[in-house]
Amino acid sequence: MRVSMARNGTVAEKSSKSDSLLCYSGRAKNARRDAMAEAPKQQVQIKADERELLGQYSNLVVVHHNAEEFTLNFIYVFPTLPQGKLVASLILSPTHAKRLSRALQENVARYEAQFGALPEGPGPGPEPNVGFIQ
Repeated sequence: MRVSMARNGTVAEKSSKSDSLLCYSGRAKNARRDAMAEAPKQQVQIKADERELLGQYSNLVVVHHNAEEFTLNFIYVFPTLPQGKLVASLILSPTHAKRLSRALQENVARYEAQFGALPEGPGPGPEPNVGFIQ
């Protein structure tokens, strides 16, 4: 995996096994960003244990937002029961959410160029009736 930081503070991460491109925002100040753009690119080491590397499967994402942040709740809804389990919750800044949206659009376009067009689903349906319990 190769990781590099762009001039605007965005970190781009390219997997050597696939064409996937991930991007995320840095919290660097303008002076720090300019200094980093002039300095040679450094590889960022990311720590992850085996459980994190396995990932989580989700078949529903519930998105909420306010002026400061977007919250993405990744849920696995059981196919035979009217219940599910929250598998991950991510909180993003609005600018990072926009970069994530762009990265997903670019990767879907690359996927379709390689494997063929994805079928269009029926479109957004009614908002799922999801309630959280403890």
